[in-house]
Amino acid sequence: MRDYLKTFNILTDDEINIFEKKVVLKKLNKGDFFIKEGQVSKEVGFVISGLLRSFYHSSSSEEVTYCFTFSNSFVSAYSSFLSQEKTAENIQALTTIELLTISKDEILKLEKSSTNWLRFFKFIAEQEYIKMEKRIFLLQKENAKQRYHDLLTNQPKLLQLIPLNFLASYLGITQRHFSRIRKSTSI
Repeated sequence: MRDYLKTFNILTDDEINIFEKKVVLKKLNKGDFFIKEGQVSKEVGFVISGLLRSFYHSSSSEEVTYCFTFSNSFVSAYSSFLSQEKTAENIQALTTIELLTISKDEILKLEKSSTNWLRFFKFIAEQEYIKMEKRIFLLQKENAKQRYHDLLTNQPKLLQLIPLNFLASYLGITQRHFSRIRKSTSI
């Protein structure tokens, strides 16, 4: 985590040291939830190892996968974390997970302690916004075959690590349609 935080060139070594003292190591087994719908997000996690899936339930009660989180990434039910309202999302471990968590209260203390923390958290929020906007544009602008091609090009590790039913949901298509696209596309 220290190396990851240093890559942003925002935080000092002392600030990173303080952060390391505030985090708590957590482990999740495959299938465990980091957060479930209906709960209020009170922490942010930094994934040391493992893979998480974020999903919600549609109006027809189907699970809709919208995000995967790999190691060296932050994870949170961010809207709930900001608003302190109940979340509609679930974040579930697809593998054994090791993560470091920090509470909202500790983050607020960090923000008060240094403008560097404000700059850092602003940068992370901006990056998440950009990622979300790209995802929305891809889903609304491109057809399923183009979305699959984008996945092959930009996130090939997803295809190797994630069950096909979750990938189909992530692409916004049925598993059957996903199979047809995979068969028609040479890898």
